[in-house]
Amino acid sequence: MPLFHYKAVGPGGAVVEASLEATGRQDALHRIETRGLTPIRVSENGQAPRPASGGAVASAHPAGKLGRRVAPKLLENFTRLLASLLAAGVPFSRALVILHREATDPTAKAKWKEIHDHVVDGSSLSAAMAQSPETFPRVYVAMVEAGEAGGFLDVVLAQIADFQAREKELRSKVLAALIYPAVLLTLAVAVIIFLMVFFIPRFQLVFQGFNAQLPLITQIIVKSSETLRDYGLLAAVGAVIAVMGLRQWFNSPAGRRTWEGGLLRLPAVGPLIAQYAMARFARMLGTLLGAGVPLITALNVARR
Repeated sequence: MPLFHYKAVGPGGAVVEASLEATGRQDALHRIETRGLTPIRVSENGQAPRPASGGAVASAHPAGKLGRRVAPKLLENFTRLLASLLAAGVPFSRALVILHREATDPTAKAKWKEIHDHVVDGSSLSAAMAQSPETFPRVYVAMVEAGEAGGFLDVVLAQIADFQAREKELRSKVLAALIYPAVLLTLAVAVIIFLMVFFIPRFQLVFQGFNAQLPLITQIIVKSSETLRDYGLLAAVGAVIAVMGLRQWFNSPAGRRTWEGGLLRLPAVGPLIAQYAMARFARMLGTLLGAGVPLITALNVARR
């Protein structure tokens, strides 16, 4: 039978490296799991696991205020550092301790300590991360779960870090392109409010001195100015309350399902979103099946 060399995480968080004989990769993963271990990487013919690809690891930049959500840059650094430490053979629990001690941001430091405590208590890394959805997105957790199931956790973490870097670059380009129209829109709204609140009322006295019927457009402008002056503050408070209510509704399962269903029914955007989701599902499913993960398990992980 073929010989498989594996690296796995024990119940206490320590990394175990050993070899075993199995009929195939799926049988090797099953035997590793029956020993109470979580596979990180499995390679055939006794070949030592290869280090995860990736560039130099950047140190975390200190962030400002303490909050619940960890900054994307800090999450990227955590992911790349963890991948590099696991690929270098550092015990899993020790790697999390190192990341916790080296963190300078208070929020990140507390979050990495929380992940470490969950793992030491016996939870898998994906289960520990799933308890913090404000920091680890669903796709992030699903990919980590795929790495744990397939025995290539260090490689998956390096791929996640590279994906986060590309996503950050794309986001910065989009924000840079939106700065100019956002500034123009803000200035336009400010000018309209100034005209309606301060400028138009001064001309109402002039209009009243005409003793004539004003054009319809002028009447609409004057009436809008009066409404804005009388109920503008109340309308602003109502808009803030409405936005907060919609945000809570979007975060609820029913609201999210309704919103996403509406997006899928849009004429041009809907098919693109569906094709992107299908491509991501197929890519993850193919990776899992290629690593020897059973079909039912692979379908569940890729679905999530």
